[in-house]
Amino acid sequence: VLNSYWLMIHVAVIVASYGPFTLGMVLGLVALLLMLFTNEKNKATMILHIKEITYINEMALTIGLVMLTIGNFLGGQWANESWGRYWGWDPKETCALIADMGYLILLHGRFVGWVTPYRLAFLAPIAYFLVVFAWYGVNFILATGLHSYGFSSGGVTVVVTYVIIQLIILGVVSYKNMNSKEIAA
Repeated sequence: VLNSYWLMIHVAVIVASYGPFTLGMVLGLVALLLMLFTNEKNKATMILHIKEITYINEMALTIGLVMLTIGNFLGGQWANESWGRYWGWDPKETCALIADMGYLILLHGRFVGWVTPYRLAFLAPIAYFLVVFAWYGVNFILATGLHSYGFSSGGVTVVVTYVIIQLIILGVVSYKNMNSKEIAA
């Protein structure tokens, strides 16, 4: 199974999709910080920067979504060649699909207007947790299925700390500065 050329292609595309998702997470955090430091003096400049970051974030997340979707299909091709089935509801396959669908819903909401720049900035780092869990959580914590690499420890604390920082500190504090209709649109 591991001697297949699909291994290199599938894994390379999936891992390459993590780059744009990481960029989206970082841009979301930067946009939240800009919203946090917006005041009456710098409001016009900050709104312009937040809108620019939002556009770049949308592009990065779109590229990551396309790559992750292609990588999932390539993984199905590899699975069919190896095990005679395209999909087996392995935890790794399922979590990759959940990550794919999560970003698809986020971007769909942005394109139809349900997700404002604030919500995109807030949800991009949260959606990144889907990628972290699909990569780290399934491989090392769940340790079940064809994609398991044994039990590990230490990563749960980092992930929980990341979620707490995102939700409580940046999310709640930056929400206080979201009274501006210009940023919300």
